[in-house]
Amino acid sequence: MRQKMLSEMLKERFGTKVYKLSMTSGCTCPNRDGRSGFGGCTFCSEGGSGEFAAPFLSPEEQIQAARQRVDAKFPARIPMSERKYIAYFQAFTNTYARNPEELERLRRLYAQTLQRPEIAALSIGTRPDCLPPEILGMLRELRAVQPEKPVWVELGLQTVHEKTAERIRRGYPLPVFEKAVRDLKEIGIEVIVHVILGLPGESREEMIGTVRYLGKTEPAIDGIKLQQLQILRGTQMADEFRKTPFPIMTLEEYCALVRDCLQVLPDDIVIHRLTGDGPKSLLIAPLWSGDKKHVLNTMRKAVSDL
Repeated sequence: MRQKMLSEMLKERFGTKVYKLSMTSGCTCPNRDGRSGFGGCTFCSEGGSGEFAAPFLSPEEQIQAARQRVDAKFPARIPMSERKYIAYFQAFTNTYARNPEELERLRRLYAQTLQRPEIAALSIGTRPDCLPPEILGMLRELRAVQPEKPVWVELGLQTVHEKTAERIRRGYPLPVFEKAVRDLKEIGIEVIVHVILGLPGESREEMIGTVRYLGKTEPAIDGIKLQQLQILRGTQMADEFRKTPFPIMTLEEYCALVRDCLQVLPDDIVIHRLTGDGPKSLLIAPLWSGDKKHVLNTMRKAVSDL
């Protein structure tokens, strides 16, 4: 592949293998509490796409709990004291502070997390419409306190097509995303964008069009996550799929699509993900995504010569 995968970039950047720790900020989402809507995006589960995160505890407790789940992946030769991690706040909207008290709580949470010696980077998942000036100020402070530790913001875009955004009830128009990228890059925050391939009603060309658009944004984004649509129990999309089924890609179709998406991206965008692996207990479709090892092997073969 012309582009670097996240694991490769991290090893070059930090000189060692780095794993993510799924953590929780305790935030909700404006698309759930009524500010933007109720019920969340139609694909989003009750866990806010963070089913693997630890319960809301102190940063130290969350890190310890999450390390128990990932430390077995490290080579035995790497001592516990030398292992590095990314603190990943994924579930719901992790910059959604509804009052000054919540803003201060988030500031303390993220600052305390970054201060932990085993944490090499902070990754915050959020919505583009939840980056007001006071949040941007907080992110700027975090970036300045320990400049050797990057702060990433992951924006859930999913699609650039407004008709699809309305269908999935995303809750904000594309110009809001564009402003968020400009604002974040201006304060030195690295931007990763999440895209879902296979959303109902989108053609193959439209899916590639979303990725092509992200490859041309100004200022440029730093990374991208590509994920197949997963229909999970308890979501609005599951109800829609049950009442009016729509096409679901096969694994081979998905891998071929990802291959074409990679070919419209610049070399310097880091690929953070090519597939997703949601909780099997909630998975309705595609069932092939439940076999992570097979999916990854098939994907590697599909993109190995790019």
